[in-house]
Amino acid sequence: MINAFQPMLGDDELAAVAEVFRSNWIGKGPRVRAFEDAFAAHLGVGPDQVMTLNSCTEATFLAMELAGLGAGDDVVLPAVSFVGAANAVAAHGARPVFCDVDPRTLNPSASDVEAALTPATRAVLVLHYAGYPGDIAAIAELCRARGLLLIEDAACAVASRVAERACGTFGDLGVWSFDHGKIAVTVDGGMLYARDPELLRRGRKRAYFGLEQFSGFDHAKVTDTRWWEFEVGSFSRRSIMNDVTAAIGCVQLRRLPEFLRRRREIVERYDTELAGLPGLLLPPAPPPGHRTSHYMYWVQMEEHVRDEVARDLYRRGVYATFRYPPLHRVPIYGSDARLPGAEHAADRTLCLPLHQGLDDTDVDLIVETVRTSVPRRSASAAASAPASAVRGA
Repeated sequence: MINAFQPMLGDDELAAVAEVFRSNWIGKGPRVRAFEDAFAAHLGVGPDQVMTLNSCTEATFLAMELAGLGAGDDVVLPAVSFVGAANAVAAHGARPVFCDVDPRTLNPSASDVEAALTPATRAVLVLHYAGYPGDIAAIAELCRARGLLLIEDAACAVASRVAERACGTFGDLGVWSFDHGKIAVTVDGGMLYARDPELLRRGRKRAYFGLEQFSGFDHAKVTDTRWWEFEVGSFSRRSIMNDVTAAIGCVQLRRLPEFLRRRREIVERYDTELAGLPGLLLPPAPPPGHRTSHYMYWVQMEEHVRDEVARDLYRRGVYATFRYPPLHRVPIYGSDARLPGAEHAADRTLCLPLHQGLDDTDVDLIVETVRTSVPRRSASAAASAPASAVRGA
């Protein structure tokens, strides 16, 4: 099966893990610090502004806590977003309020966000869909003007930028994912950015049981009495990364330019070979000054055609999918919003495989299947439509 998402791991990652094993220290240690430092340099921020966690979802949950969001607060987020984002809002007692998205880019505009604001809105949590930056500069300006916190879900946007500024750093807080399906992976893992380093100092304690001293071993170096006793500042949990996963992350971050080059090559193939195919829309080009991570490549077609094309691909050993089903349609969140842009996109969008592990033969098969399936399924749908629908009545 050709997967929609897939990591690329090899001998360098194995060597890094072996080095950690030989050190006899596999918990949180120097490799975690090295990974944080390298990622901070990649973003162009201070090393005291980022911290690792065991997942992006945990980073989002911690962001809610550090922002002080809770009961009585509304948080606006795009309907086309990951369930972990809405869960983080709702789990802290705040109310997720879903805004619409552009049906072609699947990112919200500043006007989409503004239309969803309520008197109780305290924060905006915006996703960079598929790694495309979207209207983030205007959304950040809107949040500053309204006195709202801005949290960026940059899980798909590890290398995305607008005018050389890294996505995830436009707001007050930002989160990234390094899970098994992302561009750079640590198997599982996440990163949290805060504009205010003091928030990160608080965050580090919250990520390790609320302990004032992180390590008794280290504490013994600066005290002579009972360094093993606990001093707890908050009722928190354990959410830290370890040196095994961080060592993988350091290698993956060094290989990131290589991964991005291959992804661009595949996108260029898709753009060239699927261009002009009747009934198929390709992703719009990013605006000038926007750099995407090319995390997903999405195509759009009529709803019933989309479903049949996905089946045709699957029959030929290609797994295509749609990310992400609109959250305002998920009953647990209690939304009655009508969001035509998100609904239109969700019914017509299909994400084709896009990862650095695809070889040219894989891409040939995907392209050939799409080029064959879309016209055939479109003709079949037109032939079975009522006469009034064909006439456009």
